[in-house]
This record gives sequence, structure tokens and C-alpha cells, in this order.
Amino acid sequence: MTNKDTIIALATASGAGAIAVLRVSGPKAISVSNTLFKSIHDKNLLNQPTHTVHLGHIVDGDRVLDEVLVSIYKNPQSYTGEDVVEISCHGSSYIQQQILQLFIRNGCRSANPGEFTLRAFLNGKMDLSQAEAVADLIASDSAAAHQIAMQQMRGGFSSEIKKLREELLNFASLIELELDFSEEDVEFADRRQFEDLLQRIVKVLKYLIDSFSTGNVIKNGVPISIIGAPNVGKSTLLNALLNEDKAIVSNIAGTTRDAIEDELIIEGIKFRFIDTAGIRQTDDTVESIGIKKTFAKMAESQVIIQLIDASLISKANTADILASLVETKAQYPEKETLVVLNKMDLADKALLSKVFSELEPLHMSAKTGTGVELLKTKLLDMVHMGKLQNNDTIITNARHYDALRLALKNIQKVQVGMQTGLSGDLLAIDIREALYHFGRITGEISTDDLLGNIFANFCIGK
Repeated sequence: MTNKDTIIALATASGAGAIAVLRVSGPKAISVSNTLFKSIHDKNLLNQPTHTVHLGHIVDGDRVLDEVLVSIYKNPQSYTGEDVVEISCHGSSYIQQQILQLFIRNGCRSANPGEFTLRAFLNGKMDLSQAEAVADLIASDSAAAHQIAMQQMRGGFSSEIKKLREELLNFASLIELELDFSEEDVEFADRRQFEDLLQRIVKVLKYLIDSFSTGNVIKNGVPISIIGAPNVGKSTLLNALLNEDKAIVSNIAGTTRDAIEDELIIEGIKFRFIDTAGIRQTDDTVESIGIKKTFAKMAESQVIIQLIDASLISKANTADILASLVETKAQYPEKETLVVLNKMDLADKALLSKVFSELEPLHMSAKTGTGVELLKTKLLDMVHMGKLQNNDTIITNARHYDALRLALKNIQKVQVGMQTGLSGDLLAIDIREALYHFGRITGEISTDDLLGNIFANFCIGK
């Protein structure tokens, strides 16, 4: 990969707005800008210090395109580590395109997705995990996702990995050195210290790997299925949670035939609520497909809200209802389940408190909104975010998770080898593999294909 080209792209969102920012980076960024920019004070951009802003006009020959502010960032004190110019112009789509095309005609080329951040990585301004955190930060749509992305962009995760990799690399070097003196039967690496290091690495890796379930939830939202028989109030509950008429509500059983999803952020955590088709025996082909989807969504969810129409509960049917609740829990033992008794304003409260007390159900009326806020609080309590509250390192990236998992596998092989007296040359193979997977995370070891896949998911201009 080469940084010889000078690239340009729109750094702000496309479309009309108050202002727009175009970013130019590369060896000719300042010189090309100087040719096309006329300062109101006749300044030469080539002679201006870094981190300065200048007022003037972008001109195409004798034609003035716009009055702009030009910001200069000279290498290496810039985002990309190269000379960077940022042009703040008026937000007309026409003006943006005119300036963009003018710079392309004068020696720049359009930037590829993520190319500015790629250059920052290649120029040592950030490691690979920090670069990926930039994309996560842009995509963050909740306080929790923002917090994790900021922590990773500042190097919280990568610094931990780098430290472990450096310590392991030091021991690996000593073991490799022993191979050169195998005939003398000498040991340069203290085996006791090495075993302690391996135990510490395993502990950290297991913690990081376990944190991925939390990180993935924070990044993508907590999936919650609202299940129950037809007409128990699932769609009404969804509408009450979202405070809008998202799902159709009617007295006709089986109104909801497909899964309806929407998102809600509660105290910085994103929840994805799924209103499912009512579960019952039916000969309706379309409704049957919807019920199959209900079970599929339950399997994908982290939390299952089991909604029951409290107004229909009687002494005659309590045993059947309790049996269905137990069956659902048995089917999905790893899921958090919450029993919610709806339509409590129409229910026999004395009977319910006697029959369902052990299940600790939540009482509510989705129609009137009673109990909705309590449900939100309960959901927050059920989602374990202790790591987030403690500012611990949390993994959100599937690529990192995969690399950590493979690194742990190799470290555990080294531990077994140490216990069985495996020779140094065989230990070195697994150590090198573990180092390789550590390096994949931070970018010490990378390929053009890997970088291409990562940065292709970035927006253009970043």
C-alpha cells in the first residue's frame, strides 16, 4: 500500500447543510490547495504554520466557487500523519461537487472508504484496533456504545494486548536462544516465571473473551422477544414502550403475523424489542409461518418477556399457564425470562398473588401505561453491564474475539507442553502462533487483504 497519492473526500455527510468540510491528505495537499485558494490577506499557504485557519476563496481560474475557511495541519501533526488541508465551505451540494472536481482535476484523486484512517494506521498514528474503534465511534448510537468505542480508540484494549505480547515475546526470544545452545543443555528462560506469565495471560484472555457477549450486546443492542398467546397485548406493550403506534392493535386474534422490531435506548443501553406472532395452534398458513418466526426470534434473543393476559386467568386454567411458563424456561435455560401479567386492571388480583407469587411476575397494564417504566427498570437490572460501569476493557469486535480465542488455544498448548516436558523447539511453535494472533489485533502483523476488508467498511471521508 502506498501513500504517494494526494487524496480528497467530503468529510461531512452528503447533502445540503449549513457547512460542508472537504478533507485533503498527501504530499501535495498544501501545494494544490495553495494554487486553488486565494487568501483575502494574500497569504501563501506554503509558508503558514501548522494548525492555522485562513479565510479566502476557492477559485477555478477567474471563477470564484465559494468563500471558505482553510485549515492546515502539517505532517506529522495531523490525523493521517501527512500534510492535511480541510476546506470548510457552504453546504450546497453543488458547491461541494464543484470544489471536489476542481481538486481532482488538479492532481488529487477521490479517497477510498476509510483511506484517511488507513493512512493514519500505516503512518503509526494509531494501531489497528484503535483504527477499528474509529468506525465503531462513528456508528455508535447509544451512550454505552460510545463509551466503549472511546475507550478503545484511546488504546485501552490495545495497550493491554501489546503489554502481554511484549512479555511473551521476551520469553519466546530466550527459548529460541536456548535452541542455539541445545548441545550445552542450558536454560535462559526461567521456567517458573514463564509458567506464571502463561497463567496471567490465560486469565486476561479468558476475561476478554467472556466480555465479548457483553460488548456485542452493547454494540448491536439487547434483543428482547415479547411472546405470548394471541391478544394478550404484545403489540400494545411494544407501542407503549416505544411511545408510538408501531404495531397494529386490534381485538382480532392473530393480527400480528410477522415479527415487528424496533429499538429503544434506556439509560444509554440500546434494546431491540421484537413483537412476535401469538403462539397457538392454527391452520392459517401465513400465521403458521409467523409463529415459526416467533420461535426463531426467541432463540436469538437475550431476554424473553412472557406476556400473559391476567384478565383471563382463572382457577381452571392456572395449571396450564404455569406449565407453559415452565416449558419455555426449560427450552431456553440460558435466556433471561421475565413473566409479565398484563391487563391487571381487569384481573382477579387475589388469585394472581396466590398462584404466581413464586415467579415474581411484573404487574402492568400496557393499555394505560401502568408498569411500563417499572418494566424498563427491570430490563436494565437483567442486563449485566458491570464491566461497563467499572470502565473495564470490553471486546465488541468479532475479529478481535476470534484472534483472542485462537491465541488462548495456543497458550494453553504451551502450558500443556510445559507440564509434559515438551522440547523448546516444539514450545516455540505454539508461542509463535500465539504471538501471531496477538499481532493480528493491533496490526503488528497484517496483510493487504485484511486491511482492505477492515477499511472497506468505513465511510468515505474517514
